[in-house]
Amino acid sequence: MNRQLLSGDEAVALAALHAGVSLGTGYPGTPSTEILETFFRLGGRAQWAPNEKVAMEVALGAAFAGGRALVTMKHVGLNVAADPLFTAAYTGVSGAMIVLTADDPGMSSSQNEQDNRRYAVAAGLPMVEPSDSQEAYDFFLRAIEISERWGIPVLYRMTTRVCHSKSIVAPHPETAPATRAPHFEHDLPDRVMIPAYARPAHLRLRAKLAEIAVWGETCDLNRQVLGSRALGIVASGISCQHAAEAAPEASMLTLGLTYPLPMELLRGFAASVERCLVLEEGDPVLADALLAAGIPVEAKADVFRFGELDVARVRRILAHDLSPEAKALSGKAPELCPACPYHTVYNTLRKHDCIGSGDIGCYSLGVLPPYQVMDTLVDMGASIGVGLGLRHTLPPDQARRVVSIIGDSTFIHSGITGLVEMIYNPPPTGHVVIVLDNGTTAMTGQQEHPATGRTLEHTRTGQVSIEAVARALGIPSVTVLDPHDDPDGFERLLLERLAASELSVIVARRPCVLAAADIRRWELHATARVLPQLPDGACEPAGAAR
Repeated sequence: MNRQLLSGDEAVALAALHAGVSLGTGYPGTPSTEILETFFRLGGRAQWAPNEKVAMEVALGAAFAGGRALVTMKHVGLNVAADPLFTAAYTGVSGAMIVLTADDPGMSSSQNEQDNRRYAVAAGLPMVEPSDSQEAYDFFLRAIEISERWGIPVLYRMTTRVCHSKSIVAPHPETAPATRAPHFEHDLPDRVMIPAYARPAHLRLRAKLAEIAVWGETCDLNRQVLGSRALGIVASGISCQHAAEAAPEASMLTLGLTYPLPMELLRGFAASVERCLVLEEGDPVLADALLAAGIPVEAKADVFRFGELDVARVRRILAHDLSPEAKALSGKAPELCPACPYHTVYNTLRKHDCIGSGDIGCYSLGVLPPYQVMDTLVDMGASIGVGLGLRHTLPPDQARRVVSIIGDSTFIHSGITGLVEMIYNPPPTGHVVIVLDNGTTAMTGQQEHPATGRTLEHTRTGQVSIEAVARALGIPSVTVLDPHDDPDGFERLLLERLAASELSVIVARRPCVLAAADIRRWELHATARVLPQLPDGACEPAGAAR
């Protein structure tokens, strides 16, 4: 097959296709989003889930059925999916299950830069890390083999630089492990994690990890390149590429299997060189593990724990250069699109000095000038819970100014349980939730979600009504309006709701200006496909109320 220029995300999608992955599921989040979109374009079966926890559970069910499943998310998404992840390590799988976590060192588009290598240790799951697009392709095929050989989910960690950088990939589908027909067999002790079954399952998990550790000592995911004895570098992920350029003369041990670690291989490598440096982005996960095992290695200084590494920073690490780093050039600050439907909302919130409990999405830009009306931002769905906490605690005159601001995709992801809390424990002053519904998951590139009524491939499916959910939960005041078309009406409604001591949801609905044309096209396409199957007079397209 011809060589191709692919990003790491595209390489994983191609490998998933060649490996016969039967289902790819996930929640869009930079830098992982393009994997499922590419997998679909290549002919794979891909779908967006309401959130990462649901995606993990769907993938686990597919793997219980003997299929090969891929679930994708950004690093903070694994926090949402951690509950099923930890127990899936006990249950194991009948087919294969690859859990792809895309970390974001330097926080290009994230609220933290957590290092998800720690999840491998905490959950007890093998972790594979590629350093470029070719390895992203090759290592994915190997991860499938590991998962099926040991009947265990595999964590597949990538970072922003590997996900989005392009390099040459030589595909070799002929080396993909042979697929097996999906098949279900009853196996209660392995799949039902009541305490009586979970205790032996934990023992089995540790036995699997011990076997994988022995296998890892000689597997081709870990590679040595002998160079100068004066310097040896242990690295994983993109750090391997930086090290090769910064110190081409050094001996290198590149780790593709970063949990469980090949301790004897590492011990021998460290003993073969005069100075052994562990080069890794983020936390000193590898260095701490090697030092704890009594292997004499050198970790990077703490100042290099923050942000991405590059060749210049690696050279500073090698030289023990702790002088202040040059400040990065400041670019143009991000801002809402000029025609964004959120402007009217934020202008009104600022005008009346509201306390904004914010959420994750492009509307987060409301924290920046000229509005600066988002006072908190923590995680997906936190706007409602944090807003309720503020309402419960602040004096009444301040509590009545608290507004929770959440987007449509985020509402589906994690906002519904916040409304349940609002009904169950209502503040004395009531509360106001504004759902900014622009008809898409705009922040990550206009992906679909359950409230759009379209699937990942933009075909019609069941549509969740945000306002119907709010009413069904018992919210006494639910209003849908377009604040862009009627800014005065929106202002009157907001002031009325803030003054009332009752619970209120305002759905501020207007399509994202960047997605509006595509939305119209997708709706027309869906209508054209569905019309011949509908009876006379029943041809209104999904989303027509928008």
